[in-house]
Amino acid sequence: MKLSAAVIAALGLSTSASALSIFRGDEIQQSSIHIKDELDVPGQSPLKFCAAERGDDIITIEKVVLSPNPPEAGATLTIEATGTVKETIEDGAYVNLQVKYGYIRLINTQADLCKEIKNVDLDCPIEKGKIAITKAVELPKEIPPGKYTVEADVFDKDKKHITCLTATVVFARGGSMIGSIDL
Repeated sequence: MKLSAAVIAALGLSTSASALSIFRGDEIQQSSIHIKDELDVPGQSPLKFCAAERGDDIITIEKVVLSPNPPEAGATLTIEATGTVKETIEDGAYVNLQVKYGYIRLINTQADLCKEIKNVDLDCPIEKGKIAITKAVELPKEIPPGKYTVEADVFDKDKKHITCLTATVVFARGGSMIGSIDL
């Protein structure tokens, strides 16, 4: 799986905090209570911004919708995002990506944003103005159970902040997602 597909899938898989599940035999009942806060990304997604202060970010994310929400192992996850680019983003932009499984860091890397953005049919420079992205990602059936945390912190070539998103997801045995309670 390409890095950007992994990032998109990991971010798309997110639920926002700790998990709660109720097991009865082989069934998993999903329970979800969510209290909105200023870090929630607008739309139907469990994504969160990394920090409350985002006024200087180059991109304003207006909405992210995941389908299905919550994501399901073995299903096609469709991610739709809209926003506004305040300044042109040129070659040299990068993303600092960190993925953890529990407390174990699986990925800690810096990737070329302009190279990876081609996977969502965009090219650099990304011009100032409204932007819409739709991406379908095939999620594997065999997602190991556990808690995954992803953070993607994005900068332009001059190290000016573009955006930062974080996500946490917990999968039960067999790749089923466990319901969550976000507080």
